[in-house]
Amino acid sequence: MSSPGSRRLNVWQETLLLLAIALVLAIVTKAFFVQAFYIPSGSMEPGFVKDDRIVVEKVSYWGSNSPSRGDIVVFKDPGDWLGPESVGPTNLVARLLSRIGLYPAGGHLVKRVIGIAGDTITCCDEQGRISVNGKPLDESGYIAPQTECNGPMPTGAAHCNWTAGPVPPGDLFVMGDNRNNSADSSEHMCTANQPNCSPGDEWVRTDLVVGKVFALIWPLGHFGLVHRPATFDGIPDAG
Repeated sequence: MSSPGSRRLNVWQETLLLLAIALVLAIVTKAFFVQAFYIPSGSMEPGFVKDDRIVVEKVSYWGSNSPSRGDIVVFKDPGDWLGPESVGPTNLVARLLSRIGLYPAGGHLVKRVIGIAGDTITCCDEQGRISVNGKPLDESGYIAPQTECNGPMPTGAAHCNWTAGPVPPGDLFVMGDNRNNSADSSEHMCTANQPNCSPGDEWVRTDLVVGKVFALIWPLGHFGLVHRPATFDGIPDAG
């Protein structure tokens, strides 16, 4: 006969134990490996549509590694970038699941990295292209059609004639793929005689980056892996 201490767990005890293990695994996975988010606006069209579900991986940025030009990243609000549509899930169950990585989380931004530390970004050449350290980017494969140039500022006389950088150490310059409808680094740049503007507000600190988008998972009609565009290869070093 088996001793009382060696009895098998009953079905309820086993269920609770399995749930506890699943919860711990979900928390560890979210903290170190992958996490689900959703697209809060149309700023990343046409590749990402509002309410699309995406997954980010965190392994690429472990240790001293940081985002590369062309990566699509999810990051925490630098301070005043978020709109009211980005508050995240509102019902209790969804909020709980988002905290453990089992439901797309809100309260974050999704943009493409255009410049990293030391880079100078210029808009725009005669073909309307943005240049990074003097190399024009061919962004025709992923940005929304533009009316004037690939980097329009929303206000000011420097609409298609601006320079950003050099990007400070530990910072990024990011833009949405829907350049005419994206509250990104170009929108937060200060122009001459612009009131209520904080110099340096255009940068995103690398320590605010949650991870790199590697897959679009929902709806199934949009499903696919996310790749870094080849146009970001061969950009000369800063300076």
